[in-house]
Amino acid sequence: MDARETSKQSRLLNAADEILGPTLARGRGEDIAILFGDAKITFSELNAEVNRFANALQPFLAKGDRALLLLKDSPTFVAAHLGIMRAGAVAVALSTRSTAKDLAFAIADSGAKAMLIDDEFLPLYGQAIALTTHRPELVAVCGTAAADMRSIDDLLVDAASEFQSAPTAAQDMAFWLYTSGTTGTPKAAVHCHGDVVVGDWYMQAFGYGPGERVFSSSKLFFAFPLGHVLIGGLRSGATIILYEGWPDSDAIAAVVERYRPTLMLSVPAFYRGLLRDGLATRSGFKTVRCYLSAGESLPASLYSRWREATGVPIVEGIGATETMFMVIGGTPADHRPGATGKPLPYVEVKHLDLEDRPVTTTDSPGILWVRMESLCRGYWRQPAKTKAAFRDGWFRTGDVFIVDEDGWWYHQGRADDLLKISGQWVSPAEIEECAATVPGVSEAIVVGAEDEDGLVRLTMFLVASDGGNDALQQQVQERLLGALSKYKCPRRIVFIDAVPRTATGKARRFRLRQWTAANFLMRLMRALRLDSTNLQDTQSQLVREMQRRCVACECQDRCADDLDQGLSETSYQSYCPNAEILVSMRISNALN
Repeated sequence: MDARETSKQSRLLNAADEILGPTLARGRGEDIAILFGDAKITFSELNAEVNRFANALQPFLAKGDRALLLLKDSPTFVAAHLGIMRAGAVAVALSTRSTAKDLAFAIADSGAKAMLIDDEFLPLYGQAIALTTHRPELVAVCGTAAADMRSIDDLLVDAASEFQSAPTAAQDMAFWLYTSGTTGTPKAAVHCHGDVVVGDWYMQAFGYGPGERVFSSSKLFFAFPLGHVLIGGLRSGATIILYEGWPDSDAIAAVVERYRPTLMLSVPAFYRGLLRDGLATRSGFKTVRCYLSAGESLPASLYSRWREATGVPIVEGIGATETMFMVIGGTPADHRPGATGKPLPYVEVKHLDLEDRPVTTTDSPGILWVRMESLCRGYWRQPAKTKAAFRDGWFRTGDVFIVDEDGWWYHQGRADDLLKISGQWVSPAEIEECAATVPGVSEAIVVGAEDEDGLVRLTMFLVASDGGNDALQQQVQERLLGALSKYKCPRRIVFIDAVPRTATGKARRFRLRQWTAANFLMRLMRALRLDSTNLQDTQSQLVREMQRRCVACECQDRCADDLDQGLSETSYQSYCPNAEILVSMRISNALN
């Protein structure tokens, strides 16, 4: 690092001041910062509440100490998050969908000195602390506190509304985000105070600023809304709209109708759901100026359907917990349906193949590497994973793209989702987008798993508007064969009610891969001495319904154990969703 870079990193800078300071410095303290329920909170009022949190928490938190937030989206979340950073400590927002095991890991891994928690999560907290020896010194509760805890109201009651921000430097820790990966141990991405100023170009490109209203269906403990709503929205002087409940289509539609946001952030699964439920045609959605999408690829067909329903485009982009802000994306003035976008001005990119060699030809897959000033400083206390993902200031995102001759980048999925079929790399995204163009198909997911011969075979999972039937299956297969090389066309199609998803809205492909590889239903039929081939030929609709139940079953691990150990009727009848059908078939076989 040269002297200029060292000076840049060591300059005094506090993230909370960088987020709220610009609006206050412009003399616009009476502008509305937050809309929440019936409340309208100005920037001046929010700044005072941030100071109260900083004063109240300072006795418990030294510089760099961690404070956990297990809070629903609310003004309390925002003020606490900013107050912790203003005091020089580290804010760690946790998923409100955490399991006891996840929460216990975060408590122990962070060594948190304080925790702020909504009272509805206290039973979860009780389960979590039984799994770890570490205890936060302060547990402050939003709502009714237990005997050995303090309420947040009590904590703030005598706290002053003025506070001198801690003298933090740009490279000092400010906040962490635990990665939301679909598998494996969570990793805490360590972000610093200087990171919050990096996304300004992106916010300006979308017209963030005073008078704009920004809303996200995703919750603030995710990087997407934390970076582009709490940080980007407030830093630009826009009003942010908060909804504390866990979102569903009806709830989000109600928020949009009531508050009329001008910018809305969501994920493809939510846009698809709003169209499916007939809500996207409501007047509120037509007054949104621009929609943003991240989390996974936005199919061109979904873009078209949304624009037809609302008259407004969805602009796609991709970022990561490790980057905080978008790295590849379009803008309202320059985007292309089906493309993720182009590298953004504040990001350096590399496009490398699976052997880390530069990709030199168009439309060839490669992994995106990025370097930018908001890149996290690695994963807390996980040196091996940090070394694997970060190299010489670059971050290996694990996201696979192809780049066309015009410089547009197209997301092909994660590197571990790519499939090698007949000696060639296959992207599930290409197959899924093709299937989604068939009328009646709501969503398609393709996974690969080895068969009994050790060859990778493709399975396509379809969500159909009418549940699915033989005719639709044939239409999909004909569309695929007419548009794609034969080796890219899945021979097996399974209809499901809904794609299993993470809390961030990403498809849980590993879950579907596990189901495919385990071959539960066919093994179960064989264990009961049923002719699965004959049943598929003669009772295809029944087998399709059994597959649908089997994929959604939460007892797959138990089923796998039973099958491995030698299944007995008494063991599976208590939990298998297909038990009644299978027993009837077995009796019928015996009678015949």
